[in-house]
Amino acid sequence: MPIASRKSARPAAESDFLTALRAFDAFGAPTHVVEEGGLTYYVNEYWTASQRSAHSLHEVSYRACFKPQLPAFFIERLTKPGDVVCDPFMGRGTTPLQAALLGRRAVGSDANPLSLMLTRPRLRPPVIEDVVARLAEAPLGAGQIEREDLLAFYHPETLRQICALRAWLIERLPPEVTPDPVDDWIRMVALNRLTGHSPGFFSVYTMPPNQAVSVKAQLKINERRAQTPPMRDVAALISRKSRSLLSDGVPPSGPAAILAVTDAAKLAHLQDACVDLVVTSPPFLNVVDYRGDNWLRNWFAGVEADQIALSQLRSLEAWTRMTRAVFEELARVVRPGGHVAYEVGEVRGGAVLLERLVWEAMEGLPFERLCVMVNRQRFTKTSNCWGVANNSKGVNSNRIVVARRI
Repeated sequence: MPIASRKSARPAAESDFLTALRAFDAFGAPTHVVEEGGLTYYVNEYWTASQRSAHSLHEVSYRACFKPQLPAFFIERLTKPGDVVCDPFMGRGTTPLQAALLGRRAVGSDANPLSLMLTRPRLRPPVIEDVVARLAEAPLGAGQIEREDLLAFYHPETLRQICALRAWLIERLPPEVTPDPVDDWIRMVALNRLTGHSPGFFSVYTMPPNQAVSVKAQLKINERRAQTPPMRDVAALISRKSRSLLSDGVPPSGPAAILAVTDAAKLAHLQDACVDLVVTSPPFLNVVDYRGDNWLRNWFAGVEADQIALSQLRSLEAWTRMTRAVFEELARVVRPGGHVAYEVGEVRGGAVLLERLVWEAMEGLPFERLCVMVNRQRFTKTSNCWGVANNSKGVNSNRIVVARRI
């Protein structure tokens, strides 16, 4: 259901956003303002590098996702409770979830249907008692092994349980029907327990849960580690992870979120000038293979990966065209006075600075290009921060192009 256009009135603090960035020193260091190549960079540590300091509902793995502290920084400073916060490349749903936790209306979309499956259940979670009761109804003891090759990851009994749960959920969660929230939650948790590197996952030791290796690669891991997939209790692990996710509580009640599976340049589910803030991060020039990394999740969810129109852009020209098309659509849905925070990063060893392409893509559109924020973080003594003046290589910083709709 579309949401109505928003008035152009803004919180008074918005006009002071750049002033606040210059004065920011919450982590003990001043902001450095650097002019380079016609862009103004604001460099500081704006949010913590701590890995587990966010709400427990965020603890869902997905490739190339940013930390909740990133959208929280902008939501807290550029919106007020009840405002609409949007992410058209929502991935695991970090921005919509953080918006909901802060009492804003969550709006999100992604071309990958897995994104919807990972995001929607956490915006209105069920109670743990209902999850445990529903798992008790699932016919996990009656499953048959559908794919023998998956025994590279799973004990035979575990795989039978997984196959039984998969078939049960696919039958109960047809894509054209509003999902039962408990079933929707169980599928979301199961998608995040399929593979991992600890006993909390269904699989034997493998790569981190945000990227499933191939069967061939897993067989090599098993041989190298002299390991055999152990028996896992699927229902028990889903219950355990559910309790962990729910341990910090649930989002406050408010307007229902609006989520869609669609291209980021085609936000037909949104009316003109209805969004107060966009916080998003697009694919980075073919850095992540979302189809390949999610092959096992796609199988479990019954998603035909070849039918998903995902961006795997290899050229700078194609990436810039995509960015231009996205900002043309954002110019339609963001209200005058609203903001866009568009997070990108260095690719190709620092030889390409995507923020410059974003800056160019906004040329002639009704946006005031405010700055590029560089969130510089210190992880270890040997980690290097991304430079600005010298464009040094690094992986521990965010670069966010900030613009205001005029």
